[in-house]
Amino acid sequence: MTLAIDWGNTRLKTGWFNNDTLVETGRFNSPDLLRQALLTRPADHVIVSSTNRPADELRADLALFDNAADWLILDPDTPLPIRNGYGTPQTLGADRLAGAAGAVSLFPNQPCLIFDLGTCLTADFVSADGTFQGGLIAPGFQMRLQAMHTFTQRLPLITRAPDEEPPITAKNTHDAMLGGVLHGMTFELDGLLTAYTNQHPDLRVIVCGGDGSLFLNRLKPGIFAVPELVLRGLNHILRFNRLA
Repeated sequence: MTLAIDWGNTRLKTGWFNNDTLVETGRFNSPDLLRQALLTRPADHVIVSSTNRPADELRADLALFDNAADWLILDPDTPLPIRNGYGTPQTLGADRLAGAAGAVSLFPNQPCLIFDLGTCLTADFVSADGTFQGGLIAPGFQMRLQAMHTFTQRLPLITRAPDEEPPITAKNTHDAMLGGVLHGMTFELDGLLTAYTNQHPDLRVIVCGGDGSLFLNRLKPGIFAVPELVLRGLNHILRFNRLA
């Protein structure tokens, strides 16, 4: 059994794999909670990636993996099952790289566009030859709401997704802010989708991230929802290194 850990901006997400099969996922608010869980379920192989912790800090925390036969930290020098065409690989977020590896594992030899909707909105493109070509980074859903509150005097802080579809022509400030973010991001995603599809008619489009469910039904049909894409990519990278 192998364990993939995505150490994100707000929590640790885990995926247990039997070869390529995802057996179970989990979310932990702290390393200590994950450490306790691993006491009763040791792993044979572990891979860890983090968007906000340097590799040296991760190594200092790897005491919780003492019960694993081997572990791997994803960093810019890790051998990959995909090509990395990014101009500054040292600055590339591990989650974006792992997401690209996950896309290639699911759709080999096909161009893929990955929308990861979390703290930030990222749109990344992987060409049919398995090369991560790069993409875009923009503020995510909650970050946009937070920014409007932070950088103005009177706009309120909204911390919840809408229960109902906000109208295009809102009649109050709360709906105007939610609608501006929700519809604005939808138009943004639709525009990117159109631009890439015009160049790559056989494009596979994948949506992941914590806010992915907010937008999946608002986009064009034929899009794949893969919430655990980053975990699948980490497992793909780990298996590649074990078999190399």
